[in-house]
Amino acid sequence: MTVWCLTTSPENFAKTAEHGWTVQGIKSRREKTAAKIRPGDKVVYYLTKVVAFGGVVDVISTYFEDHEPIWTSKPGEDYPWRFEIAPDVVVTDPGRWVAADELREHLEFPKKWPAEHWKLAFQGNVRAWPEHDYLVVRKALEEAAGQPG
Repeated sequence: MTVWCLTTSPENFAKTAEHGWTVQGIKSRREKTAAKIRPGDKVVYYLTKVVAFGGVVDVISTYFEDHEPIWTSKPGEDYPWRFEIAPDVVVTDPGRWVAADELREHLEFPKKWPAEHWKLAFQGNVRAWPEHDYLVVRKALEEAAGQPG
């Protein structure tokens, strides 16, 4: 299993929710990364603007190409590299999303940057992530969602 951290806007997170947590796309320049995403992997959602984690999903297919408009960022960006997903732990109430700042001291990945620039760890669309960080975030999301750990 590989854990992936997907940086997305709250608006695009909502669009994934509108599609029933069945599909996720990544940006056009990320095909090489998409080819590495496999069934059994996990995706952790990091939400820009609000600097929070919103959920974890299971990857249930290999990637495929589709240009149906779903997610948006820059004009002309259509997130064509997609894979099927299933919800694992998703916090649907924005007021209960887990603030990244509350967890950052417990996460390994952001420690690659100076403490004052920890948010640089979340630049870019998608990256492989340490299982330790996944477990920390998953536990916090379970608590926020009111699910038993």
